[in-house]
Amino acid sequence: MNITKENKQPSVFTVPRDGRELPLMEAFYTIQGEGYNTGRAAYFIRLGGCDVGCHWCDVKESWDAAAHPLTPVDTIVAQALKHPGQAVVITGGEPLIYNLDLLTQTLQNAGILTFLETSGAYPLSGSWDWICVSPKKFKKPLPQVLEKAGELKVIIFNKSDFEWAEEHAAQVGPQTRLYLQPEWSKAPEMMPSIVDYVKNNPKWQVSLQTHKYLNIP
Repeated sequence: MNITKENKQPSVFTVPRDGRELPLMEAFYTIQGEGYNTGRAAYFIRLGGCDVGCHWCDVKESWDAAAHPLTPVDTIVAQALKHPGQAVVITGGEPLIYNLDLLTQTLQNAGILTFLETSGAYPLSGSWDWICVSPKKFKKPLPQVLEKAGELKVIIFNKSDFEWAEEHAAQVGPQTRLYLQPEWSKAPEMMPSIVDYVKNNPKWQVSLQTHKYLNIP
């Protein structure tokens, strides 16, 4: 990875430690397609930069933070306010690489709910109305992030991932919603196993990438 906070690796491309500017890959208004908030209108803010390295990641172009412009928080929030949905999903990449305190506080001061999508691999920053942790084997989540999760969403790529899911379900709080979601390319193969698993372990729910089935950007 080419970029982290200023107190990490030196680089000609540095993100301010106070988070006043962030590498913005894209931002768009759409319908949340997966997890607890499925079906809800939301403005997505996708930040560049990730070193988790999932081989099945569908936004690998987000990995290199330096490929995306540093954008002032005020500009990001001003764009979010142009849309009627009063919720923002901050995703990546891996957004917790950066200090998200200023971004989330500014959004919440404007009356916008803040939802986080993270692997949980970096310390938690920001003020959140909902936290979705989707743990990855390539860089495991931190316990202090898991305990704050509103939902735990585990991607099922093969049958060994059910054990991985239970390992992390044991680390979240009793309030955390538990979801199993098939990796998109393996959905036809893994869906029968997921259905059987949820029927036998009803603390879990099925999550689908409904936006892909419905062709919603």
